[in-house]
Amino acid sequence: MTSNQQRVVVIGGGLAGLRVAARLTADAGAGAGGADVTVLAEEPHAPYNRVLLAEVLAGRYAPEVTALPDAGPALRRGVRAVRVDRADRTVHCDDGSTERYDTLVLATGSNAVLPPLRGLFAPDGRELPDGVHAFRTMDDCLALSAAVGVRSGVRAVVIGGGLLGVSAARALAERGAPVVLAQQGERLMERQLDADASALLHDHLSSLGIEIHTQCRVRGVTTAPSADASGGRRVVGVEFADGYRLDADVVVLACGVRPRTGLALAAGLRVGTGILVDDRLRTSDPHIHAVGDCAEHAGRVYGLAGPALEQADALAAQLIRGPGAADPAGTSGATAPGYTGTRALTRLTLTSAAVAGTAPGGAGPFDLAAFGETTPLPGDDVVRLADATRRTYRKVVVRGDRLVGGVLLGELSSVGALARSWEEAETLTDLFHLLTDDGGS
Repeated sequence: MTSNQQRVVVIGGGLAGLRVAARLTADAGAGAGGADVTVLAEEPHAPYNRVLLAEVLAGRYAPEVTALPDAGPALRRGVRAVRVDRADRTVHCDDGSTERYDTLVLATGSNAVLPPLRGLFAPDGRELPDGVHAFRTMDDCLALSAAVGVRSGVRAVVIGGGLLGVSAARALAERGAPVVLAQQGERLMERQLDADASALLHDHLSSLGIEIHTQCRVRGVTTAPSADASGGRRVVGVEFADGYRLDADVVVLACGVRPRTGLALAAGLRVGTGILVDDRLRTSDPHIHAVGDCAEHAGRVYGLAGPALEQADALAAQLIRGPGAADPAGTSGATAPGYTGTRALTRLTLTSAAVAGTAPGGAGPFDLAAFGETTPLPGDDVVRLADATRRTYRKVVVRGDRLVGGVLLGELSSVGALARSWEEAETLTDLFHLLTDDGGS
């Protein structure tokens, strides 16, 4: 390390953490001084793209296909940061090693939410029963894949009808498992989809043989002693709030995620739902930044890949340029622009697959995208185009002369143009052209 290099330690080997490291390392490689970067990744696996875990579970991708670009010697795998000493600017790790930093980047991500279900944990322990799985990490994915692969007809119950739950249910159905999807809310993916779009998604999943229950709260899991000599427990069913019991060999907890803030909280940083950051992605300690699923900016935690990458790019640009550096246009004395938030688009592709026992034509591909405000306010204009034959649905919400949100299912050729109009708050001149891609002909 040269004397003009700053020491940057990144805690977290996911999309956001590796993106920051890659940008800083590339800058150093270009001979611009740059930074000496170390990434502490808790998982022993090569870093991977979590977005593709459902593809691994479905058997379409091998785990190695999900690998992120090689981070090289900057990456320390299987090392967990356990304490941050802010006074000494040192990170202490679980293997006894320490890393000194000038700048620390927290990209600790999020944990799966484990709901307070009766019987989920033994009175004296915190181990999940055999057969109960979260769906957040590669280890979760591989364990779940092994559980449904032991024999045919493994009965699976997925708890949670959001993005993760829908993806997991579809993947398990593709593996031939009888699947029940239990959603406490009124409809599937209720945070992203309106009632009509959610109904189409419901029909699609049902056509694959997935049994769906909405407005259905799971109260607990039932267990029995494990078949081996471990003395543990295995899941044998779930119990609903109305008292109905359903047999299950596998239970998937897809009840959302929660930002990992424990390390920041123990270090005395300001924490809300996530680690609080300003427009420079700085925490309450100016030497520590946070990006990705763990960061809360302007009251919002995104939990999506797009915003995580945008935050990582914004932070890397600031660390590279620093005060008084030139901006991309070459203007002397300008610092990198701050992060002002991301207009996030949710996209889900349920790939075509042959699923046993499905209705004719029911196993085709299913694409959806949602952005902005999909529920109109009084005075908003709503435009819908639906084609029952092609099983497509497009809806946009217009406020004044601006596009404020939309949902598209089945045919996404227009999503790029619509998303750009929404992101850039363009004045609408020909909405029908944006919706149809054919000038309305």
